[in-house]
Amino acid sequence: MGTTWEQFMVVQPLVAKMLTNSIKKNRISHAYLFEGSKGTGKLDVALQLTKSVFCEQRNGYEPCQACRNCKRIMSGNHPNVHIVKPEGASIKKQQVQDLQEEFAKTGVESNQKVYIVEHADRMTTTAANTLLKFLEEPHSGTMAILLTENSHKILNTILSRCQTLTFQPLVKHAMVMRLEEKGISKPFALTVAQLTNNIQEAEELCNDEWFAQARALVIKLCEALGDASSLFFVREKWLKHFTDKEQIQIGLDLLLLIYKDLLYVQLNETENITFIDQQSLFETLSYSQKRIVSALSNILEAKNRLNANVNVQLTFEQLVLRLQEG
Repeated sequence: MGTTWEQFMVVQPLVAKMLTNSIKKNRISHAYLFEGSKGTGKLDVALQLTKSVFCEQRNGYEPCQACRNCKRIMSGNHPNVHIVKPEGASIKKQQVQDLQEEFAKTGVESNQKVYIVEHADRMTTTAANTLLKFLEEPHSGTMAILLTENSHKILNTILSRCQTLTFQPLVKHAMVMRLEEKGISKPFALTVAQLTNNIQEAEELCNDEWFAQARALVIKLCEALGDASSLFFVREKWLKHFTDKEQIQIGLDLLLLIYKDLLYVQLNETENITFIDQQSLFETLSYSQKRIVSALSNILEAKNRLNANVNVQLTFEQLVLRLQEG
């Protein structure tokens, strides 16, 4: 089942409202530019708009998601819907010309046609000029949707012929909702929503076995801090799993989240906990608020030191000793 416009209202309210109003009033533009950072749902909304255009059983502005057209759009097999992506580093002139030739043909099922250009800012100069001519003289029933993370790299003459809609970074509750819709458990959704506001990066993390192990290791480290095995754990488990700079920072960010959760438990604000599957463990750890605040400060200091390229093992061992001392 595809995402509904009502669900898009939660994650991209301004964009969804503008597009659904256009659908209701039958005033859909012939060309859109969707701009926004990676992972903000530009392609998802483009496909949703396309389904609203082609749906055979649309209810108001909501496509049915079940008719032949909706299913073919979702699977990428609709004959009148074309997606252009960079070939290598760029979108080339020939790709746009091929698109024009395809659209010059009489539609197999209808004259309505939609083309979506991903990473429109990566068009070569000749490709951009070729597309400009296409936008200046659009075929009847043709709609263009250009997607970009860098609208400043697109020709002003192209921008002036498109209705620009800006996609905002996802807020945390919207991120969690989107991830749960994709079958990701709430504990993992809550965790990655604290690490990124990019839905694609969040999905990749949730589906990465490395991240699942990382999350488990941070929980085990929290448990190991109560005895003398913690340094052994760091040497034998932690440092072998968190190897590059990015992974190490993720590990420390997860550790920060755990100590924030411990503070929320102390403050009886359990509704703010990220590691909701570990609440019972956190309630058994009788850390004072002073110790938790000190731990948060020490973790942040370790993050800063690692950014300065100090010895990783020594930094982690010092951090663990400080966390144990409280």
